Amino acid sequence: MSSAAIITARGGSKRIPRKNIKKFMGKPMLVYAIDAALKSNLFDEVMVSTDDAEIACVAERYGAKVPFMRSDAMAGDFATTKDVLAEVINEYQNRGQTFENICCIYPCVPFLTAEVLQDAFKKFVSTAADRLIPVVKFSFPIQRAFRINDKGYLEYREPENASKRSQDLEPMYHDAGMFYFYKQNKLESPNIMFYEMKEENVQDIDTMEDWKLAELKYKVKETL
Repeated sequence: MSSAAIITARGGSKRIPRKNIKKFMGKPMLVYAIDAALKSNLFDEVMVSTDDAEIACVAERYGAKVPFMRSDAMAGDFATTKDVLAEVINEYQNRGQTFENICCIYPCVPFLTAEVLQDAFKKFVSTAADRLIPVVKFSFPIQRAFRINDKGYLEYREPENASKRSQDLEPMYHDAGMFYFYKQNKLESPNIMFYEMKEENVQDIDTMEDWKLAELKYKVKETL
């Protein structure tokens, strides 16, 4: 069963310049994704898809492969993750190499571990799912969310749930935004398995405030 990890790390980060190779707790952010993938021993290939020469150098220095550079079309703001994955898969196929399983890993995942990847992969292959997405439970019932109406006042989006007990409302989840498993050529399949993660192991890093919060969480986790 051949598997590949594709780490998507373009060079054009705007809100945090050079985010993917900016030092986080002493080493380039990208390295956390590479380390988790390599240490998991799940993958025949751990590669970084990038359009940036400096990112490519960092990736190769820390053990990942960059067998080809990302095209200009896939380096813009409007290229989707699935577009990037499709390009990588097609390029490997053109070189005569295919993989039964693909794992897309985002580059800013300092809390991702080899053990999480192993556990998620075990669940993925033990089911008939074509895809697996890591999710986190919303800490507050979204059925009791407010909206701002056209008069500028708050109102419940679902007023029928306003007085219901939290424990009587169905749990809802959101994408953890860290990694995804796919069967080859199943990038769009609706047959999706979930892998639930703890909130303390997940952190979006889109702004410097997010970055600082991630550093604080990382320091706390190191002391536990």
